[in-house]
Amino acid sequence: MNLQFLKLAVLGIAVGGALAIGVYTFVYAKGYSYLSNDPGNCANCHIMNEQFDGWQKGSHKNVATCNDCHTPHDTVGKYMTKASNGFWHSYYFTTNTFHEPIQLTERSRQITEESCRHCHQNMVDAITVSLDKKHTDEVSCLRCHRSVGHLH
Repeated sequence: MNLQFLKLAVLGIAVGGALAIGVYTFVYAKGYSYLSNDPGNCANCHIMNEQFDGWQKGSHKNVATCNDCHTPHDTVGKYMTKASNGFWHSYYFTTNTFHEPIQLTERSRQITEESCRHCHQNMVDAITVSLDKKHTDEVSCLRCHRSVGHLH
C-alpha cells in the first residue's frame, strides 16, 4: 500500500464519517427542526423539558420564544449561536457529560442579558444607575428576574 492510497483512504473515511454524522443529526435527530423558532423543538432533547414547561407557565410565553431570549437579534449572530449551541448540546448529550439542570454558559448569559435589555430598553434606560461599565455590569436582569422566562 503506497502513501498516496493511505492518505486517500483516511480522507475518504473522514469525509464519509462527517457525512454520516451530518445525515444522522439532521434526519434521525431532527437537526433541521432547530432552524425554526418553535420552542417545542428546543424540547426535542429531554434535558430541556423543564425549561420548556417553565416557559409555558411563564409570563413570556405569549411574547417571546427561546430564540428571542437566547440568541442575538441579528440573523448571522442568531444562526451562529444556534449552530454553536446545537453542536455543544449534541456533544454533551451524546457523550452523556451534560450538567443537570442545564446551565447557561457565560456567553449565553451575556446574550440573554442583552436580550432582556433589548426588549425592555425603555424600562432599563430608566433604571440604569451609571454609564460606567463596571457599575452597569452590576445591574443584572437575570440576577433579580431569573425565573421570569422559565417559571418553575
